[in-house]
Amino acid sequence: MSLLVSTRPTLSFRSNVYLLRRPTTTTNLPLSSASLTPKPPPPLPNPRVHILHRAPYTSPCTPRATSAAAAAHTIFHDAGAAAAVLAGAYALVSAFDFLTQRNLIQQSLSRKLVHILSGLFFMASWPIFSTTTEARYFACLVPLVNFLRLVIHGLSLASDEGLIKSVTREGKPEELLRGPLYYVLILILCALIFWRESPVGLISLAMMCGGDGIADIIGRRFGSLKIPYNQQKSWAGSISMFIFGFLISIGMLQYYSVLGYLHLDWVQTVQKVALVSLVATVVESLPTTEVVDDNISVPLVSMAVAFSMFGY
Repeated sequence: MSLLVSTRPTLSFRSNVYLLRRPTTTTNLPLSSASLTPKPPPPLPNPRVHILHRAPYTSPCTPRATSAAAAAHTIFHDAGAAAAVLAGAYALVSAFDFLTQRNLIQQSLSRKLVHILSGLFFMASWPIFSTTTEARYFACLVPLVNFLRLVIHGLSLASDEGLIKSVTREGKPEELLRGPLYYVLILILCALIFWRESPVGLISLAMMCGGDGIADIIGRRFGSLKIPYNQQKSWAGSISMFIFGFLISIGMLQYYSVLGYLHLDWVQTVQKVALVSLVATVVESLPTTEVVDDNISVPLVSMAVAFSMFGY
């Protein structure tokens, strides 16, 4: 029997097992330099970034320097205003000194005109000062200088015949230490306490300067009919004090209302000012001049009555 040899290739058991093996995920590829390089880590999620814009650089000294410059400007402004008012007041008194020395005006008339105009001029000048709290102190420098001037000449430490003739009744230096000195003290008091924001100081000064001053001028010329309880006062003088004290007070209140310092109910204001004028007129007519000077009694009583009605 012959042996038949098959030409079909045979597979061994080992090869069959190899063929049946599950393929792996790795492939036998040739290694390269790129494959040896480690992969970078996956990028992290980008956080939300807020872009801040840098503010312009400012020196830490800038606000302080600005406030210091503003304060210095205010001081110079108020000092200049005080100097201007002082120069105006000095020019006013000097003008009446000149007229009195040349006998162009009577001494009694000169004294009362200075009495009227000096206080009204000082009161009308308050708006030129700044709006700071310290402005009133600069304004008070004007009557304070006049106060020192009156003391110096009243004590005869210096001589000024023109000043004495223009503001005294009998031309004696010691008179400067009474009525004129009380006058400037009331100016200082009203400026310090009431200033521009209260009608009380304005009314008090209007009664002392305008009302009392004009009453003396009218009373000397047309005061033949005397008040029964005081033969030194006349009906003409008292009536003129009431009228002019009232009108000047209303005028000053209107002046400061227009400038925005006061806000008044004018119907009630007129009634209140009329009552203050009446009380001040009665006080001025009393025979108390030898005890209390009119430059003290009239403004202080006006101040008390006005404050009780206006409240500020």
